Amino acid sequence: MRKFKIGYRTAKTALGTGIAISIAQLLELDFYASAGIIAILCIQNTKRKSWKVATARFFACALSLVFGFVFFELLGYHPVSIGLLLLFFIPVTVMLKITEGIATSSVVLLHVYSVEKYSFGLVANELSIISIGIGVALFMNTYMPSVEKELTGFQLKIEENFFKVFSELAYYLKHGDNGWDGQEIPETANVLRAAKSLAFRDVENHFKREENHFYYYFKMREKQLDVMERMLPIVSTIEYDVEQAKMIAEFIEDLADSIHSGNTAYRFLHRLRKMHEDFQAMPLPETREEFETRASLVHLTKELEQYLILKSEFVGLKATS
Repeated sequence: MRKFKIGYRTAKTALGTGIAISIAQLLELDFYASAGIIAILCIQNTKRKSWKVATARFFACALSLVFGFVFFELLGYHPVSIGLLLLFFIPVTVMLKITEGIATSSVVLLHVYSVEKYSFGLVANELSIISIGIGVALFMNTYMPSVEKELTGFQLKIEENFFKVFSELAYYLKHGDNGWDGQEIPETANVLRAAKSLAFRDVENHFKREENHFYYYFKMREKQLDVMERMLPIVSTIEYDVEQAKMIAEFIEDLADSIHSGNTAYRFLHRLRKMHEDFQAMPLPETREEFETRASLVHLTKELEQYLILKSEFVGLKATS
C-alpha cells in the first residue's frame, strides 16, 4: 500500500484557492469562485515559473477583455462570436508568447458572454478577480522549501563514488585486477541526473545568477565523470609493470584523498606536469610492451590533466578537487 502524502505545492494550492475565493467573495465580486481557479493555475513549482505564468495570464486576460468588447458588441452574444473570437485571439497570444493565459482568458470571456452586457463594472469585476487570483498565488509561492540539504547529500554521494573509482584505478596500477565491477560509474551518472534536476529547480527559485552554484557544480562533476569513464579502458590495457605506473598510482591515491572542500586542483596540476617532465627524463623503453604501457600512461596523465582543469575552472561552490 502506497503511503499517503501531501506535498507542499498541494498544501499551498489548497490554502491559496480558499484565500482567493474568500477575498473575492468578501468584496462581493461576481463569479468570485473564478479567483480560486486562477490561483490554482498560477501556483507553480518554482518562483520564476510562477512569475512568468502569472504575467502571461494577466496580460492575456486583459487582452481578452478587449477582444470580448470588439467581437461581442459588434457580432452579438452568440456561440459563433466566441468561436470567431478564439480563432483570432489564440494566434495573438502565441505571437505575444502568453499562451499560458489562454485557459484563464477563456473563463473571463465566458463571464462576459454569460452577462451579455459589456460595462465598466464588468471590466472592473474581472480585473479584480484576475488580480486576486494571481496575487494570492504569487504570495503563496514566496515560500519555497530549501533543498540545500538534499543537494549537499548528492554532492557527498558523488564525491564518495569518485573516491572509490580513483582508489580502484590506483589499486589496479599497483597490484592488478581485484574484481571491481565499476558500478560506481553508472550509479554516479544516475545521481548526477537527479542532482541536476533538483539543482535546476533550485535555480528557478532564485533570481540572482550567483545563487546557481550547485547547478554549475553538478555540471562540472558530470564532465569530470566523462573523463573518468575515458580513463577506465586506458588503465585496463596496462599489464606490464613499470615504474611510471606506480608513480601515477600514488598520484591518483592522493587525488582521491583530496576530493573534499578546499581548492587543491592547481596544486595537483603543477604536480602532474612535473611528473610528466620526470617521465620524459627517464630512460627510453627497452621493449615493445614497455613502450605501449608507457604510452598508455602518458595518455592517462592527459586525461587526469583534463579532469583537474575542469575543476580549476569551476567557481561557485566550496571548492572540491
